[in-house]
Amino acid sequence: MREHSSATVLESPVIQPRRSSGIWWGLMGVAAFSFTVPFTKVAVAGLPPLFIGSGRAVAAAVLAAAALAITRQRLPRPRTWLRLALVAGGVVAGFPLLTSYALTAVPAGHSAVVIALLPAATATAAVLRTGERPTAAFWAVTVLGSLAAVAFAFLQAGGIGHLHWADLLLLGAVACAAVGYAEGGLLARELGSWQTIAWALVLAAPAMLVLAAASVQGQPPSASPTQWAAFGYLAVVSMFLGFFAWYRGLAIGPMAQVSQIQLLQPILSICWAALLLGEALTWTTAIGALAVILCAAAAVRVRLKATA
Repeated sequence: MREHSSATVLESPVIQPRRSSGIWWGLMGVAAFSFTVPFTKVAVAGLPPLFIGSGRAVAAAVLAAAALAITRQRLPRPRTWLRLALVAGGVVAGFPLLTSYALTAVPAGHSAVVIALLPAATATAAVLRTGERPTAAFWAVTVLGSLAAVAFAFLQAGGIGHLHWADLLLLGAVACAAVGYAEGGLLARELGSWQTIAWALVLAAPAMLVLAAASVQGQPPSASPTQWAAFGYLAVVSMFLGFFAWYRGLAIGPMAQVSQIQLLQPILSICWAALLLGEALTWTTAIGALAVILCAAAAVRVRLKATA
């Protein structure tokens, strides 16, 4: 049992020599997630937001169930299912549904205004959940980085005057994702990184299937090949494969440190929105990107020193 335990593997010397390996796993996850907002914007042009938010979870759950069956994973313990429900509610249901509805009303670049707050929200959730105590310098850099990311996103979105009611949905999405990331990072130390998101998807599948069926009955999906391809990315990568790397990075941790890598996500998302959707990309991108990247690097460095 201990030879095949996910918790034992994560605690073994294989990943202990360099805690910074969590940073690289986190970077891989962020790179995968950075396409989520632009591709959601592409998909909502032809598909109902309810279908996108629930349908991607159903498709990912099929892959997850197959992976769990092929590898013959044991069922989690009964008390673990409550924690998996938090993950499912946060990242399988809450974030996808809320962002899908929000992006019917605002551009992809605008959504980065609120999503840029996700690193700070995740760090806060991790501290409350795990008892981690980052230094004052870490929090100072975290706040500075969040402000830089928000300021950059505001500039790209067209200014504070362009704030929309959909930002309330995005705020809710950030809260959902922060809880799901923090709890998922802890569970990944016990179940394994991909197993955590896989079980969460399977747990949420019945409810998501009902929502997807209701959406199809009310408004049958009709989309172009490009829009279906965007939906496919959301289901396979954003909803499943991206969590392999992200939860592994959080599991290696420290969570508060790895979460700050998400400061890069709004930068990448806005760049993809410019390249793929033709949204405005100006000289302020270079300045904003530099400021956010420097703050993210500083946060990581401060936390690494504190850990050492």
